[in-house]
Amino acid sequence: MRWLIRERRRLGVEALTVGIPVAAVLFAYQEPGFALWSGLAASLLLPVRLRWPRIAVLLCVPALAGGLGWAPAIVALFALGRAQPRFWPLTSWGAVVALSAVLPVLVLQSLGVGAIVLTISFVVLAAGAPAALGALVALRQQLAVSLCRLREAVDAQLRARAETARAEERARIAREIHDAVGHHVTLIAVESAALAATTGEAESKDTALRVRELARQALDEMRVTLGLGGGRSEQPGLRTIPDLVGRARDAGVDVELSTEVTGEPAASVQRAAYRVVQEALTNASKHAPGAPVRVRLDDGDGELRVSVINGASGDVVPEASGGGSGLEGLSERVRMAGGRLHAGRADDGGFELVAVLPGVAAP
Repeated sequence: MRWLIRERRRLGVEALTVGIPVAAVLFAYQEPGFALWSGLAASLLLPVRLRWPRIAVLLCVPALAGGLGWAPAIVALFALGRAQPRFWPLTSWGAVVALSAVLPVLVLQSLGVGAIVLTISFVVLAAGAPAALGALVALRQQLAVSLCRLREAVDAQLRARAETARAEERARIAREIHDAVGHHVTLIAVESAALAATTGEAESKDTALRVRELARQALDEMRVTLGLGGGRSEQPGLRTIPDLVGRARDAGVDVELSTEVTGEPAASVQRAAYRVVQEALTNASKHAPGAPVRVRLDDGDGELRVSVINGASGDVVPEASGGGSGLEGLSERVRMAGGRLHAGRADDGGFELVAVLPGVAAP
């Protein structure tokens, strides 16, 4: 529809551009002859200016010599100025038009010096004004395009500076977190190792060694997440979920894992699935200690479904809209991976956390 409106508008402007010179020629002629036919031909052939403005100007020369070519010549010169907004070419074409109009007058009529000066001045002004106006319009358009590009370049530079500032701030925060949290986690690992070496109880020794390993893994994951390097742990994903479940079992959580995943989703999807299971096991340990937990992963219809259900316990089960920020952050992570998250009470009165993520489409 917009294309049709633009096309009608263009045709209307073109009809006026041709029609007005034609009307001017018909209004000015006195008797049929060379002046009339050359003026009408120059006016009717004005659409040529859209592709060949120089030819359109040349077509006006006979009409100018006949005395009825000024109306189409003004339109052709304006088009030439827009197409070629350079001083010397426009000056040359303006001189051609001026000479075509003034020479027949000077040859056929006997004029005084004042009339000659006035005639030449009028012809030069009539030939130069439309060409200069067309050049000014073209230069204005070029200036507008240049200013637009300059504005885009400035915006891009400002965005690059802002991104650089954000990257530097993120790097500073990452270093602060690593130095502060890493120090304490390292002390936990060292003291756990010392406890394991000095205690005589097998259970306490196993617990201390497990705490030491958890502290090491936490430090490695923190370094990988902050982009500082040096982490030795495997990137979180579907392959590391069994290890996560195993550590939860070692910590005393009654957890059952079933996996029916045949595809290989994207790395971001696998990280999101890992964090879903991790957050669910953490919540189950805090809010439903002793309750059995069922973790299930399956894919189908191009989706990866991760569900974690912990049974009812004597403790209060948190609602999805609780005050903690863990589920909110987890929901945002799942959305960024292209999925959706549901959290709420299960049918047996426990708590259910289900994430549906993009999987691998069937071939």
